[in-house]
Amino acid sequence: MTDSQLAIGVDIGGTGIKGALVNLTTGELVSERFKIPTPEDGEPEAIAHTVLEIVNQLPEEAEGKPLGICFPAIVKNGKTHSAANVSKRWINFEAEKLFTQTLGRRIRFINDADAAGFAEVKYGAARDTQGAIIVTTLGTGIGSAFIYNGVLIPNFELGHLPYQGESYEKFAANSVREREELEYPVWAERLQLFYSELEFLFSPDLFLVGGGVSKSHEKFLPLLKLKAPIIPAALRNNAGIMGAAALAA
Repeated sequence: MTDSQLAIGVDIGGTGIKGALVNLTTGELVSERFKIPTPEDGEPEAIAHTVLEIVNQLPEEAEGKPLGICFPAIVKNGKTHSAANVSKRWINFEAEKLFTQTLGRRIRFINDADAAGFAEVKYGAARDTQGAIIVTTLGTGIGSAFIYNGVLIPNFELGHLPYQGESYEKFAANSVREREELEYPVWAERLQLFYSELEFLFSPDLFLVGGGVSKSHEKFLPLLKLKAPIIPAALRNNAGIMGAAALAA
């Protein structure tokens, strides 16, 4: 494996920040995966220094490699335009600039759902699949990514599509299923409305479903009636790291 086949991926979440060195050919992690709790205040500077702490723990061969960082926000030209479970200072914030200065190196700053979705298409359940692919993560909210013939179209916040004066993620996220103690068939009826709307709007060739609940995919995915196949994601907790590294390179 040559040095050019390696990159670093860091995944910033609301509760933990994790990172590793990634083989860009296979997507596998070639170092230990380091994880540190996200600073409680969620302030940009504290998070940037935590990322620096993780990068400094990586092995020698990580030195000088491309570095991608994914984060739960709308990201445009290196600037964050929203904030979920972190400080509101992230709204309209020059994130890429802060991390470049803190780490002393060039970085690529990416939306977390975009990173995870891209990883699934490059390394995971949708590998070698052409056409329009919609990747959704069912969790606290509904994250999403849109990839067309291997090209990521960023910031597709499909969980924010309006539904009954709110948004679909307020109606059909996994957190809603847990909070309202919905049986899987009842929850699947809500998901049916969401995915039918996406199919009508975008005519995808494949749906991919991630998030922790995808481990129980047999309880709800077979209940959905769509023209396009809908299958579970494969990469679980490493998808963000892998996608961030691949997009950085």
